[in-house]
Amino acid sequence: MKLQNQIAVVTGAASGMGKQIALLFAKEGAKVAVSDLNLEGAQATVDEIQSQGGTAFAIKTNVAAEEDIQQLIDTTVQNYGTVDILVNNAGIMDGMEPAGEINDDKWDRVFAVNTTSVMRSTRKVLPIFLEKKKGVIVNVASAGGLQGARAGAAYTASKHAVVGFTKNTGYMYATEGIRCNAIAPGGVETNIGSSMNGFSQFGYGRQQAGLGINPRIGKPEEVAKVALFLASEDASFVNGTVITADAGWTAY
Repeated sequence: MKLQNQIAVVTGAASGMGKQIALLFAKEGAKVAVSDLNLEGAQATVDEIQSQGGTAFAIKTNVAAEEDIQQLIDTTVQNYGTVDILVNNAGIMDGMEPAGEINDDKWDRVFAVNTTSVMRSTRKVLPIFLEKKKGVIVNVASAGGLQGARAGAAYTASKHAVVGFTKNTGYMYATEGIRCNAIAPGGVETNIGSSMNGFSQFGYGRQQAGLGINPRIGKPEEVAKVALFLASEDASFVNGTVITADAGWTAY
């Protein structure tokens, strides 16, 4: 098992990529804190892990709230003694709005969930990692964090920020036994679209050419395998970088 006796926190783990990451990590021996705003969905993930002989607990977390981030990590430490792996997966979409159509509330909400939460959870686990000179952070960014036309301006900017934060964190703490990497998924079968509130016909229309060259839609399980690689010792020499998982979509 690649993660035997490791303690992992996975946000946004009630469905989609987060759920599959939690399931795979548990299968590989990790004890998992299954975090999501949807507690019922998080508990369903835990039930599935436990039915397969794994160890996990569910916790309701609004990653946009600092106090919830504090509670998530503190509760994990209370339950399992420490944290070894942090997976910042929780995220929301914008409504495909270009710059001229963004309102401040949408911008602030997207950044709170997609970017500020990544900083806060990283900041929270760093004292734990620094004390034992070891720890792994895996951030779920997006092809939208590498390219300009995979979503609206707010989502695109928020995921570009996650990429920059990942690189900075990986470099800053490289000599402390801490690794920080990101995954940039392309189109994946998840329910993130349900987080869209409002929709820009103009913004969506401008993306159509790019959607036409997407080789295929990915499965959440495929992204989970990339997360497992980054979280495990198989990636011991991989730090401060982004792995694109998109079937070659951004290669064009």
